[in-house]
Amino acid sequence: MIKNMDPLSMIEAMDYLKESKTENPELIGFVKKFRSKALNGREMRKKLQELNLMKIKEEHISKIIELMPENKEDLIKIFTDVSLDENESQKILEIIKKYK
Repeated sequence: MIKNMDPLSMIEAMDYLKESKTENPELIGFVKKFRSKALNGREMRKKLQELNLMKIKEEHISKIIELMPENKEDLIKIFTDVSLDENESQKILEIIKKYK
């Protein structure tokens, strides 16, 4: 049953599975295989949301957490529908560096 349609990164999905005590080893194995390198997905999501950048959607935040881009060129690939200015890109990249 679908409870809500909020996008999650794999690290957040793993946290959700642990909290819900899901006993599905195939699902847990799948999520572990693709899990992000982010140390704390929920905290990183909160920091990105606190930037209050109108261009950033929840889907973008999930992809940022998932892919952990290291430079502006990689970050821009996530934002195919909007363009970030230099200041916005720098703020996002600074947060990413804190969670590697």
